Amino acid sequence: MRLTAIFVVIPFLILAQPNEVPHKMQFAGMTLTIRDDARREIQKDVDALMQYPKYFNIKVERAKTYFPIIEKVFAEERLPDDFKFLVLQESALIADAVSTSNAVGFWQFKDFTAIEMGLRVDKEIDERMNIVSSTRAAAQYLKKNNFYFNNWLYALQAYQMGAGGVMRSISDYQSGASHMEITSKTYWYVKKFLAHKVAFENALRGPAEVTVVPYENQKKTMLADIAKEVSVPAEKLEEYNKWIRKGTIPDDRKYTVVIPVQGDARQVYASVARTNSPSATGKESGNRKLNARPAVASSLDKKYIHGLPAIKPEPGESISALAKRAGVSLSYFLSCNDLSISDPLNENQYYYLKKKKSKSTTDRHTVVRQDETLWSISQQYGIQLKRVRKANPSLPSGNLKTGTIVMLPAGMNSGKPAAETKPPVEVVELETGEFFNWSIKPETTEVIASANPITETKPAQESVRPASESTIPAPDQSSGPLPDKHVVAAGETLYSISKRYNVGVMDLVNWNQLSLQEGIKPGQVLKIKEEKENTLTESQPIEAQEGSSGIIVYEVKASDTLYSVARQYGVTIKDLMDWNKKKDFNVSVGEKLIIQQK
Repeated sequence: MRLTAIFVVIPFLILAQPNEVPHKMQFAGMTLTIRDDARREIQKDVDALMQYPKYFNIKVERAKTYFPIIEKVFAEERLPDDFKFLVLQESALIADAVSTSNAVGFWQFKDFTAIEMGLRVDKEIDERMNIVSSTRAAAQYLKKNNFYFNNWLYALQAYQMGAGGVMRSISDYQSGASHMEITSKTYWYVKKFLAHKVAFENALRGPAEVTVVPYENQKKTMLADIAKEVSVPAEKLEEYNKWIRKGTIPDDRKYTVVIPVQGDARQVYASVARTNSPSATGKESGNRKLNARPAVASSLDKKYIHGLPAIKPEPGESISALAKRAGVSLSYFLSCNDLSISDPLNENQYYYLKKKKSKSTTDRHTVVRQDETLWSISQQYGIQLKRVRKANPSLPSGNLKTGTIVMLPAGMNSGKPAAETKPPVEVVELETGEFFNWSIKPETTEVIASANPITETKPAQESVRPASESTIPAPDQSSGPLPDKHVVAAGETLYSISKRYNVGVMDLVNWNQLSLQEGIKPGQVLKIKEEKENTLTESQPIEAQEGSSGIIVYEVKASDTLYSVARQYGVTIKDLMDWNKKKDFNVSVGEKLIIQQK
């Protein structure tokens, strides 16, 4: 009998063990040999990721929902499929995740980098929170990094520290390597990525609870109108399309709306496919309408309030019975609604099935009924009761007098309405009730190890998301005369050529009008210095007026961009925008730019 019990228990113990880090891994067509010192470090990260099954499974479900879209975009961009695990490391697939350095969205782009990669970021649209647009931008950014190194592992490292940071930290890089070693000297960000790959790779079996159907909108329309067409609650559609900040999809470009579908999505897929097909209506794509069948079953006692699912109790129903009918645990239901087990239910009140938010869409509420309390107001706006109490320390918990002004935790610092003071994106509060910072990094100065590991000699760059090409080293002008041309040999990369001649990688790109996607080929002839005719007298900096020591004024020429001017003077794009109070990246011929010499 005892032996039987042992054999019954053993399988469960085995299933409970976290995934084991192998000695060899495949990544982006490369074979990685994981040395024992690195295996132990990566295994600790894997164990941490899988320590709490509830939160691990939440991430698994998000991955099941979004990975089909990510995989499709990566296939179109010809990016290795393994990079999909990077989005879990960056944001846990939370659309409006925000780091302490203000990197935003699924792939954690800063606004400058996002705009440089072609994403729209303003008060109406923030494509960093659009799974299709941001994934395509991330793929192109990774490909651009690989264009410098011809090594996907370095491209991965550059996603965090910038291409320039990788160039400065690795002297003996391995271009085109098919095998590399991972040791304790390997850069922490790479080892963290490998931990995510090990933890999640074999967990993504089975169908997703929620599938998202991509629909390419080609005309100006309201998100609410699309919600009506597909019979999805508007709040639910907004939850999966947070990139639409004002409720309207503009017509300046094609935007992909994702439609959430619970259960079998085949009918909706077929309907949307017919809608997107040119032969569906015989009309131009801009005039097509969605004709999808209902994607989510409606229920008389369920609805979405402020983007949160809520349910109404039946007459005489107890709290425990309502929680059971809603499919959530009693303790979770109570915490979502700031209730105790002894509190009575109101048949006319909706109760939330997810935790309420920390901020409101308005900054105050005026009491109009005698039965209103801080709790009822917190339920009305979907705001945590503790937040409302903190904003109103002098108000009682019981019934409030009519006419009382109750402050809500939105825009309280400025005293202005929430619409004016709400930040671009809220920091995400996860299920644990704690604020997670997705950009926190251990204090380390390690880099990817080759067969002969090299320790980084300079601190790592803060993040790839805000990195622009200004992180790439500027040319060393002390190396003497340069040849005019260079013939590309087999195995050479732009980075190796730039190091050979002490010029900048992006200088080579600009001088030769290269495409970051196409790369360079053996036998191709490259210019190694800027042609004289590109340096025109009218483009020379104009001396500033007397008394402005350390400041020059640059007159923009026809071939200039904000980026090229920043590179020329060794400053950042943000510096130029701040000094000249610019709100966008546009420059015009003859415009005077102030440049402060550092």
